Amino acid sequence: MATITHTYVKKAIDHMIVVGVSDMALSSDLSATIRTHALGSCVGVTVYDPVAHVGGMLHYMLPSSKDSPDKALANPVMFADTGVPLLFKTCYELGAIKERLVVCAAGGAEVLDDVGRFKVGAHNRTSLRKLFWKNNVLLAAEETGGAASRTLSLCLTTGEVTIHIQRKGKVIWPN
Repeated sequence: MATITHTYVKKAIDHMIVVGVSDMALSSDLSATIRTHALGSCVGVTVYDPVAHVGGMLHYMLPSSKDSPDKALANPVMFADTGVPLLFKTCYELGAIKERLVVCAAGGAEVLDDVGRFKVGAHNRTSLRKLFWKNNVLLAAEETGGAASRTLSLCLTTGEVTIHIQRKGKVIWPN
């Protein structure tokens, strides 16, 4: 059976790979930066292997594919429980090793839910933490929660992970 994960290996255009909502990208192009915008309640996850020089980013919208199996089949990266394992699996296929991975996360804010009824950001953060706990994955850095939308970037030259909130940038790894 053929693997579909290599469809997520992307080439940079002008040294930039943009990850959309419910999207994922991986690359071994050392001149590239992988970036996603508008991480409100969505969560962005970056992985980087400094030895294999492989990095990737996932921008997932929802915590559980069980709520919408048809959508998960069509786009597994829409959900934490299917997208995160696919991110790691694809990274391994490109030569990364779990023990070397630098893993960061950002997003999971409550930007659209003023009264706290739905708490999509909180559910997204909890789902990610449970997945990582079950699989013995530690976050090297995170910038999650709150009420602000973020932009997340991974520089494949250095592995540096930055976030921007309202045009103010901050390096979260290395810190």
